[in-house]
Amino acid sequence: MLFWDTITVIAFSVRYQKYHTTPRLSRPYQVVSVTEKREYKADYPDKTLYIPGPTEVREDVIEAMCEPMFGHRMDQMTDLYTTIVEDTKEFLGTDNEVVILTGSGTEFWEASTLNLVDENILVPTCGSFSERHANVAERLGKNVDRLEYEWGEAIKPEDIRAELEESDTDYDVVATVMNESSTGVRNPIEEIGDVVAEYPDTYFVVDAVSSLGGDYVDIDEHNIDVIFASSQKAFAMPPGLAICVVSDDAYERELEKDSASWYGGFQRTIDYYERKGQTHSTPAIPIMLAYRKQMKYMLEEGHEARSERHREMAEYVREWADEHFAMFPEEGYESQTVACIENTQGIDVAETIETINEEYDMAFSNGYGSQLGEQTFRIGHMGEHDLESIKELTDAIEDVADL
Repeated sequence: MLFWDTITVIAFSVRYQKYHTTPRLSRPYQVVSVTEKREYKADYPDKTLYIPGPTEVREDVIEAMCEPMFGHRMDQMTDLYTTIVEDTKEFLGTDNEVVILTGSGTEFWEASTLNLVDENILVPTCGSFSERHANVAERLGKNVDRLEYEWGEAIKPEDIRAELEESDTDYDVVATVMNESSTGVRNPIEEIGDVVAEYPDTYFVVDAVSSLGGDYVDIDEHNIDVIFASSQKAFAMPPGLAICVVSDDAYERELEKDSASWYGGFQRTIDYYERKGQTHSTPAIPIMLAYRKQMKYMLEEGHEARSERHREMAEYVREWADEHFAMFPEEGYESQTVACIENTQGIDVAETIETINEEYDMAFSNGYGSQLGEQTFRIGHMGEHDLESIKELTDAIEDVADL
């Protein structure tokens, strides 16, 4: 074969080779999958959950999911959805709109950013979840300024004021986490909201995934334009629903934008509710049935009384931690729903968790991520727990850790 004939054959074969024979390009940080099927056995022992969510769910709330199925465009769905929306408004004491969608509460990290941010967002970061909120905004192409705090420190309203006053950037949104469950910090969102209210072109978004329903906040009083939560945390329901409260200003802001979230768009969800009393897309109907049942219990207890019960549990855990360990969060800013406890005694956190899981059928959590894994552990005191049930866990920790 002549030289040029050889070159032609090679070029032809390269040009027309099948895609699947082409080696994949290497990607940085490519994950090598080690996952294999592990058959669900359906005979696991019941565990009492003291993790930061999901939490314990009443038996009759779980049973409520077992009603016969019905269509999401039937009158029965209108009865169900209008009930849970209006009951949620009543429980939270808000005149703002309520949106309840199938999904995680963190759906509204994305939706609120798409709905409200043209270019610039200020995200104070003080732990894993506030940092993730900033990451989401970056992935959506927004300009993100972080106001960074050490993990365990709380966001300070005066720092927000200084940033808004002194920065050359006009911020569309300030996005803050109410309850940083990775560190057990409860940020002063009320005072932060009062500061943001002085800047009418800036909207205030609050991630309250692990606190709303167990820690009282007056949403309307403190200029909170968007606040959202997940059903499986302090609401003490099965996972699967995202709850969001939206101000009229936030709704109007979205109307001015050229683009917004489709699934979590404020106009789309709120207008559909006002016209039809339903969700725009097929929802997880069984979980909404559970929501209806549990929200009746929450209304009976009342928002402030429910918050007071959570405060009592939080105070007990702090006193217990101060006696045996130390609290990790900055003093005065401890969470009302999740205690993050510093492992000052150097116990083997993973082994303690495993032993209590096996011997006491109780589950609590280690520290969050590589930063705090063995340095801290966390107790979720939220939902339907009370002082008696929390003391059962702390007694077990004392026994196993020989405190």
